[in-house]
Amino acid sequence: MSGLFSSIEISATGLTLQRKKMDAVSENIANAETTRTEKGGPYRRKRVIVSEAVENVPFKTVMARAGARLVRTDARHLPGSRKMSQETGDISKVDADTIEDPASSYRMVHDPGHPDADEEGFVKMPDVEIVNEMVDMIAASRAYEANTMAILTSKEMAKDALEI
Repeated sequence: MSGLFSSIEISATGLTLQRKKMDAVSENIANAETTRTEKGGPYRRKRVIVSEAVENVPFKTVMARAGARLVRTDARHLPGSRKMSQETGDISKVDADTIEDPASSYRMVHDPGHPDADEEGFVKMPDVEIVNEMVDMIAASRAYEANTMAILTSKEMAKDALEI
């Protein structure tokens, strides 16, 4: 039964991640024309960076979780001081940070009547492409739906297992 609960936890992590992606995309779309921010200058496109939440555990612990036995063949083997990232166990932990895209630049738009126009009539506009943002939104939405279906399937499997 723990396999069913871990699959639900993994899908829940996916739901949270996709929600953060949709929030970043909606903020980008909402600020596509923002030429002034609190930091000064035009809005910078945001994106979500995902990485594995690394937990340092002793190698011996990782092997024990995997059900492997370690045999010490030499006194220098496995002194216990070395650490490695966890490869088994709780795989549902991820870190997702919303950051300003370092590759984001600005578009120069000729609009002499704009209050933020320079002496030549150009305005620095955010480098937010609505079409790209919509594609990102659709991808996040589809992934969100897939995680929802995975949770529903896990619940259905648990229900069916209890009926046996």
